[in-house]
Amino acid sequence: MITSPAFSGKHYAVLGLARSGLATVEALLASGAKVTAWDSKEEARAKLKILPIADGEGDRAQRGGGVGQDLNTGKPLHRQPAADGPPPHPSGRENLVFADPLTIDLTGYESVIVSPGVPLNTHPIVGHAAQYGVPVIGDIELFAQAREALPPHEVVGITGTNGKSTTTALITHIIETAGVPTLMGGNIGLPIMGRDPLEKGGIYVLELSSYQIDLTFSLDCDVAVLTNITPDHLDRYDGFEGYVASKLRLFSMQDAEHFAVLGEPHIGERWLSPRIPNANLLLALDYSDRQANWPALQGPHNHQNAACAIATCEALGISEAAIEEGLRTYPGLPHRMQRVAEKKGVLFVNDSKATNATATAPALGAYPKIHWILGGLPKTDDLDDCAPYFDHVAAAYTIGQAGPMYARILAEAGKKVTESGTLDQAVKDAAAAARPGEVVMLSPACASFDQFSDYEARGDAFRRAVEGLSL
Repeated sequence: MITSPAFSGKHYAVLGLARSGLATVEALLASGAKVTAWDSKEEARAKLKILPIADGEGDRAQRGGGVGQDLNTGKPLHRQPAADGPPPHPSGRENLVFADPLTIDLTGYESVIVSPGVPLNTHPIVGHAAQYGVPVIGDIELFAQAREALPPHEVVGITGTNGKSTTTALITHIIETAGVPTLMGGNIGLPIMGRDPLEKGGIYVLELSSYQIDLTFSLDCDVAVLTNITPDHLDRYDGFEGYVASKLRLFSMQDAEHFAVLGEPHIGERWLSPRIPNANLLLALDYSDRQANWPALQGPHNHQNAACAIATCEALGISEAAIEEGLRTYPGLPHRMQRVAEKKGVLFVNDSKATNATATAPALGAYPKIHWILGGLPKTDDLDDCAPYFDHVAAAYTIGQAGPMYARILAEAGKKVTESGTLDQAVKDAAAAARPGEVVMLSPACASFDQFSDYEARGDAFRRAVEGLSL
C-alpha cells in the first residue's frame, strides 16, 4: 500500500468503508495516523476490527459510539490490562476508532475523507466539518499528499464525460508496451492507496470523475487529459457551468509547464483552452488513416480516445513505435464496445457502459448495420446526439423505463422498433431479425438502475443472454 510520514501522528475521519475507504484506513494506519472510521452499513463496518480509542479521546468520541463496539454483539469494547504491556499492533489498529464523524467534535482533525459518492452539495458532513475548519477530501487528494515520499514518478490524470475508462486503460497499456512501470487507478481498477508504490521512473495513470476532482486540491498531474465534456451529473452542480468548472480544476492544480491534452480540438480552441493555464496545451489530432490497424478501437469515440492517448504518450516521451504497437494490441475493456460473441455471422457487442446518448452516438457510428438495444433509466428525454447515426440502425429494440419514449422517437424517425421491455427479450428479438454481417449491439443511452444494480450487471446479463441463444 501507499504510505507516507506526512500522515504520521495526525487524526483523520474516514466516512464510507467501501473499497477505497477500506484502503484509505489501512494506508493511514500503516503510516502512523489515527483514524475515526464509519459507514452507515453494518456489513461495511464489520470489515474493520474496532479497537478501543486512545487515552484522552473519550469526550470527543462519546457521542459517536464511545470507545467503540464489538460489531458482532454491539457491546462496548473495554481495555483489558496486560501483564507485559499492550499487545503489538503492527497494522496500527490501536489508532482505529469507530464513530460517526457527523456526531463528533472534529477539533484537531486533519481532514474528513469521503467516497466520491458522497454528494457535496447536499450531504451534512460538509457543513459539519466546516464548523471546525476541517477540509473534506478524497483518497486521490491523500495520494497527492503522499507523492513527496514516493520514488520519483509521473502522474497522468484523465477526466471527461465519456471515454475516461478506455483512455485510461489504453494509456496504461501503451506505457506497459513501452516497458515502463505503470499503475492504473482512481475511478478504475483497485483503490490507489491500496496499491504498492511504483519504482523510480514509474507512471501512475488515474481516471478521475468530477466527483473525485471535487475532493482533490493538490494533485499536480504531469499530463492532464480532458476527453470531452457534455452535460452530465447536473444534480450535483449549479448547472452545466458548474460541471465544467469541476472538470477544469484538474488543470488549475497543475504546474503551468506541465501538459494539458484536450480531446475535442474545436471546443479547446473556441472555449476551454483560454481557461486552461498550461503553457503546453496539446489538441487531439486526426489519425483516422491509421484507425483500421487498431481492432479494439473502432468508431469515432474510440478515435478520440486513441488521439488523447497518443498525445499523452508523446508528452511522456514514449516512442512512436511503442505507441503504435500499444494501439494495435490493446484488448479493450468489458462493457465498452466489447465483442462478446459471433454467431452465424452476426456480431454481438456489449456497450453497456454507454449510459447517455452522447456515449451511444459514436458506438452507432462504428458499424453500418446495427440491431440496437437501448433503454433503461433515462438521463434526458431525447436521442438528439444519436440522430446523425440513425441511418446505421437496421432496427431498434427498447427496454426499461425509457422504452416507450425511445420507441416513439425512433418510430417518428422512420425506424423499425420493437418494444421488447426486458433485456433478455430484446436479445432474442434482435437475434431473430439480424442477418450475417450485421451487428446486435447493447448501447443503452441510459442508466441501468431501473432493472439492474449497475451497468456491469446489465452487460453481464447481455452476455449471458447471448450465450443462451439457440440459433
